[in-house]
Amino acid sequence: MKKDNPFTLTFGKQPGEYIYRYENTETIISSFESDNPISQAYLIEGVRGSGKTVLMTTIANTLSEDESWVVVDLNSTQDLVADFAQRLIDACKKLPDLMKTGFNISVAGFGVGINGSSQPQDEVSVIESILSSLKKKNKKVLVTIDEAMPNDNMRHFASQFQIFIRKEYNLFLLMTGLYENIYAIQNDPALTFLLRTPKIKMEPLSIPQITKQYKTIFNMEIEEAHDMAMVTKGYAFAFQALGMLYFEYRDTLSFEDILSKLDDLLDDFVYKKIWEGLTDKDKEIIRTVGPKSNTVSNICQELGIPNTSFPRYRERLMKKGVIYTPERGVVELALPRFAEVIALY
Repeated sequence: MKKDNPFTLTFGKQPGEYIYRYENTETIISSFESDNPISQAYLIEGVRGSGKTVLMTTIANTLSEDESWVVVDLNSTQDLVADFAQRLIDACKKLPDLMKTGFNISVAGFGVGINGSSQPQDEVSVIESILSSLKKKNKKVLVTIDEAMPNDNMRHFASQFQIFIRKEYNLFLLMTGLYENIYAIQNDPALTFLLRTPKIKMEPLSIPQITKQYKTIFNMEIEEAHDMAMVTKGYAFAFQALGMLYFEYRDTLSFEDILSKLDDLLDDFVYKKIWEGLTDKDKEIIRTVGPKSNTVSNICQELGIPNTSFPRYRERLMKKGVIYTPERGVVELALPRFAEVIALY
């Protein structure tokens, strides 16, 4: 019987073959579980396919296994405060100890009753009533928001979240987002507390760890596994996609043909959207960088950009996760086979 493919392309789902980000995970969990947390909120920032949602899901799953935690996942496209009230109500229905105290929840009209007394309340009052009851039972609440957007929904929610924190509720927040969206959220004058919120920037996965997993799964020589790992450049989606393709086609296709299929997956799932989000000048620079390292002086000369202006473009593309600087005066594409894919655009 053929074994199931241990790799997955499903965004946000923790795959069977997962490289654990120990430092990021332990930083957030240890802070949230501390008696005096460094921060009650963290922002996870990174390019599409870098593993932001998987990291958040891993942390949420870990904490949900602890009875002292209530985890609430919110939909960034909804009214976040109303969604929070509803999800918190749903979560409390699974806590019999909470209900035994006479705490009664009515979904319709967001009514909350204590010891048989029922009064209609708005969403914020409902949330506060539940948070207060949970605090008395030493329970903490983690709110997760995937792909946060800088809109009125977020402004309203973040402002209200700050009030909840001021009232010392055991409430914690974990959000993921693209660089430009996290930047806009943090620099919104109405959301000052998020400006001070620590950010976790998604770095490439460890090449040695990818090598080790490929070697073990495919029972291959260390050199061959390392060559495969280098193709991915530590990009989380590429690690999964290449592993999935090699698992399926290693006996029937050449490695070059597998790479061609990898290019198609990268294009369909992530690169097309990344490319659409770049300015015309960004695109010119990326095309000029090409598949190998290129010097800043060569890029500026080819595009007619003053050397003094280039740092501005470089900084923006680095923050977007598209390029990096392996050494002074040199830039390289951070995304695997990006040049090969965009050459067809």
